[in-house]
Amino acid sequence: MNRTLGTNGPLVSAIGLGCMGMSGAYGQSDEKEAIATIERALELGHNFLDTADYYNAGHNEELIGQAIKGKREKAFLSVKTGQLYTAGANGGMAPGGVTAHPDHLRNAVFYSLRRLKTEYIDLYTPARVDPNVPIEETTGALADLVQKGVIRYIGLSEASAASIRRAAAVHPVAALQIEYSLWSRDIETAVLPALRELGIGLVAYAPLSRGFLSGEFKQPEDIKDSRVHMPRYQGENFYKNLQLVEKIRTLAADKGCTPAQLAIAWVLSQGNDIITIPGSKRIKHLEENIAAEHVQLTREDLESIDTFMPAGIVSGTRYPEKFLSALNR
Repeated sequence: MNRTLGTNGPLVSAIGLGCMGMSGAYGQSDEKEAIATIERALELGHNFLDTADYYNAGHNEELIGQAIKGKREKAFLSVKTGQLYTAGANGGMAPGGVTAHPDHLRNAVFYSLRRLKTEYIDLYTPARVDPNVPIEETTGALADLVQKGVIRYIGLSEASAASIRRAAAVHPVAALQIEYSLWSRDIETAVLPALRELGIGLVAYAPLSRGFLSGEFKQPEDIKDSRVHMPRYQGENFYKNLQLVEKIRTLAADKGCTPAQLAIAWVLSQGNDIITIPGSKRIKHLEENIAAEHVQLTREDLESIDTFMPAGIVSGTRYPEKFLSALNR
């Protein structure tokens, strides 16, 4: 299943592949399996590969570069940039501020091209709106990169409706990447209407709420990675949200699909201008996610879901408090 990214954008797979987890974001991953997963996605015609230059300091881009060698034309590369990191505990790295300064964009894109071993990036996106740089300047720098042929389309991420309109007034924006799922529906009030008004596509990340909606977690102790810091996975929130997952599991069983497939199908059912990029680092999960495009949700199904899982019912925010200020800017 393919969809057009925005009114005048490219044709891409409705279900793409989020590659972040292949570089240690959610526990260890096997590099050979990760490359095989990317190759399998392309083999199945699912061409939208999402990465960022800050996923394990460029490792993720290098991994994708290996996987697409000799088949660049089959891949649609979506790259984010601008998340800064500082020294963290135990010698690790912790997320710091963000930058979407024109100088950063002009420099960073060429490092990404080198790691990906490609001459162009299909969709290039500042990871967040930079509060210290007018979005018109950011968009203008991206427009220059389009003119130079090193990127083909401009993206935004986690931007407010007002910022989206300001950016689109400078240069056409192909897509907004933002979290959207059964548990993250804030965009329905202002952002999604603005996208549709302007003919901009939606790239929905975390359609499974970082795995929670897949039903794989039974207790907080099952989580052994960075998700332990996310409020939805903590304490009383965890158990309240687990009750919602059980309702998804029941409906999925009735539909003959998995909870993950139901959650992905719900996102796709919200409009033909939406694509989604569930993360996978194993072929079996990739194939399970891709099969969601065959799940047909009836009007009765959607009404039932809205009844037991209305917008705002999830317990806990999607990020820790200190990161929330970077959203909807």
